[in-house]
Amino acid sequence: MDQVKPKVFFVLGGPGAGKGTQSAKMVEKYHFVHLSAGDLLREERSKKTQNAELIEEIIQSGQIVPSHITIGLLESAMQAKGLDKMFLIDGFPRNQENFDVWIKLMGDKVEFKKLFYFECDEETLKNRIKIRAQESGRSDDNDETLIKRLKTYNESTRPIIKYFDSLSQCIHIKADKTVDEVFQEITKKLDEIL
Repeated sequence: MDQVKPKVFFVLGGPGAGKGTQSAKMVEKYHFVHLSAGDLLREERSKKTQNAELIEEIIQSGQIVPSHITIGLLESAMQAKGLDKMFLIDGFPRNQENFDVWIKLMGDKVEFKKLFYFECDEETLKNRIKIRAQESGRSDDNDETLIKRLKTYNESTRPIIKYFDSLSQCIHIKADKTVDEVFQEITKKLDEIL
């Protein structure tokens, strides 16, 4: 008898594109389990583990945490939630190396479905982050780190989105609309897949 493999959807977009907001809505409607790579890393950092200091330095610099650390946290979280679930993994993979290591470590353990890409212009992203910074208290919601995060996103994450496009595995979502308008578009696309 075949072992049940969790179904995985990746969610990518620039900082402030609405990945967390829309993932929460998808969880409610479609019963996904939402895992935010960034949230898992911030949680790990706060536990003062051996990787905590490294994670803090990398997050502050706006760079990408080593793949094996992020994937280890994602795999542990998936196992804790149950492998018979559908997972939305938000903020991962952030570059080609992330995905290559994911395939090496997780390729035979999960069933990858699609990548959701939340498209949003840079000005909208900046405005949303400024608003979120007033409410979130996140250490990476500041002007200096935002500039670094946008640079990393443009240089590292956009190419992986193009890669998924080339495989016809990318679902483009126009994320510069209202929360409800964006979710209507997501619902339309998900209803075709599920």
